[in-house]
Amino acid sequence: MGRRFGGVMGPMVTPFKADESLDIPGFEQNVRGHLAAGLHGLLVAGSTGEAALLGDDERRILTESARKVMPDDRTLLVGTGAESTRHCIARCRDAASSGADAVLIVAPHYYSSSMTPPAVKAHYQRVADASPVPVLLYNIPKYMHFRLEPELIAELSQHENIRGMKDSAGDMTFFARYVESQSDTFDVMTGHGGTFATALSLGARGGILAVALFAAELALEVWNAHGEQRIADAEAAQKPLVPMAAEIVARMGVPGVKAAMERVGLVGGHVRLPLLPTPSNDLAIIDTLLSESSLVTRDS
Repeated sequence: MGRRFGGVMGPMVTPFKADESLDIPGFEQNVRGHLAAGLHGLLVAGSTGEAALLGDDERRILTESARKVMPDDRTLLVGTGAESTRHCIARCRDAASSGADAVLIVAPHYYSSSMTPPAVKAHYQRVADASPVPVLLYNIPKYMHFRLEPELIAELSQHENIRGMKDSAGDMTFFARYVESQSDTFDVMTGHGGTFATALSLGARGGILAVALFAAELALEVWNAHGEQRIADAEAAQKPLVPMAAEIVARMGVPGVKAAMERVGLVGGHVRLPLLPTPSNDLAIIDTLLSESSLVTRDS
């Protein structure tokens, strides 16, 4: 049956130095920190990792660096989405040779009006046929400008090398329909921290959550409490995640997540242009949200 995909995973940021080069020591420090916090796996070169701003050589370096630090019992996912199917396949092969356990693939979206269900299906099937490691589908409409339809997910879930999906939309009506395709060989996870508890109640097998990068204790409590049927505890842990997911992750984006990580003792580092640092008024909001959740561990 192979590796299963679930639990609470972190879509890692990519720390940059002031000159926008990779901060690998900082990145590896974060890997250790996330694992020590109890996260079940990590995603390299996802949306929160500024994947769109990374070169292929940088993706390889990051993947190799993460694998070097991670034990085999923690899952290493790597984002390999690309606009051409050929490029995506090349990235999948690179990720596999660099130590990835599986790849997470956002659909091509530059030519969004041409990305009909048959076109997306052909892309994913060709990639899954060629990828040396399992493929997870990635639905994130705010960047793709379309969504993966439940009927398409149902078809793709039958491919032996397509082993799951991440849905970051936060639309629970559609999420429930995605879960209908779940099986012993296809795991559905959420990427929306604000609705994590609800997604688990609908059958999600876990979450790949940016909010877990700086609020791992809360995300893990939602997961553990749900698994132990402590519903009130799961809801209590979910409550502070809602504004943090909405404000820091969704509205502020990568700069906000990096700033929040710095506040809890991890390495956020610089962002890469055209992204800009978090403005001071947003830093104040981050400090307030973290302090209300007792997450600040050092002076800001």
